[in-house]
Amino acid sequence: MVGTDEGATARSSSATWCVSTVVPVFRSAASLEPLCRRLSSAIEALVGDRYEIILVEDGGGDGSWAEIERLANSYSKVRGLRLSRNYGQHNALLCGIRAARGDVIVTIDDDLQNPPEEIGRLLAELERGHDVVYGYAGDQAHGLWRGLASRVTKRVLQRAMGVASASKVSAFRAFRSELRLAFADYRSPAVNIDVLLTWATTRFGAVEVRRDPRTAGVSGYGPGKLIAHAINMVTGFSTLPLQVASLLGLGASLFGFAIFAFVLVSYFWSGIPVPGFAFLASIIAIFSGVQLFTLGVFGEYLARMHFRIMDRPAYVLAEKTEAHPDTDAGEA
Repeated sequence: MVGTDEGATARSSSATWCVSTVVPVFRSAASLEPLCRRLSSAIEALVGDRYEIILVEDGGGDGSWAEIERLANSYSKVRGLRLSRNYGQHNALLCGIRAARGDVIVTIDDDLQNPPEEIGRLLAELERGHDVVYGYAGDQAHGLWRGLASRVTKRVLQRAMGVASASKVSAFRAFRSELRLAFADYRSPAVNIDVLLTWATTRFGAVEVRRDPRTAGVSGYGPGKLIAHAINMVTGFSTLPLQVASLLGLGASLFGFAIFAFVLVSYFWSGIPVPGFAFLASIIAIFSGVQLFTLGVFGEYLARMHFRIMDRPAYVLAEKTEAHPDTDAGEA
């Protein structure tokens, strides 16, 4: 919870901000009502009526959109966006971020594990000069494989972002809305909001927040999906695979030259050729493997270039609903 002094600081310094809260929604109809109620109460305590809540339904197909329509009619600050199919969490976030009208954008998951009452801590830290602030949980208990996959993903993300705070990245974040100008023309279907934010700033911060148990459903990020997300980041937002392929090719070439030099020295020094078909076959296999690996990396990048040439969108908006579509977020 927000402490007395820190909460007062957040209220006084950010009182003039208009806050847009973006929530990607996937099969969470049961949690949307308490989420909107708590978000409204928490944000009103910070900025009054200068806020909006954007719920982006990401093709879950569980009745979430009907619940969003109901909430948009019940809460004047709630806006709903429905994607035509499931595009993924970051693609849904990108859709909501581009539709936001506020000065500050807050993103939060739909499962209430990150309490809306902690938003004040993010805004207070944002006021200290940061452009992006993450709310991270101190201790998170995961299974062996889930924890390992999470660590691998964060290491890859740290490499792609190039900032030390990548180890504390979470879906609970607050950032200044002008940062989205840096990726306004981004069109690739491979989206990572945290990497895109590094295109606009290096002023990242993090603050420890409370994390509550999940009230309903299960996490959509299993070990396999986390690893796939890491692969997507490393091939979509960095040249690390190309660098690894180049180093492997260089190492294999140096190894081949060393073996060739050994064969020549042995022959001219002792006059005895080095025997061994198996040894020769293993060398050929090493070189063939490196070549195939390198071709695979090239193919991945060519596929991404192909998608860009096709102008494949990051998302397609099917419809939207809101109580007062012509009213600015800061009006009552």
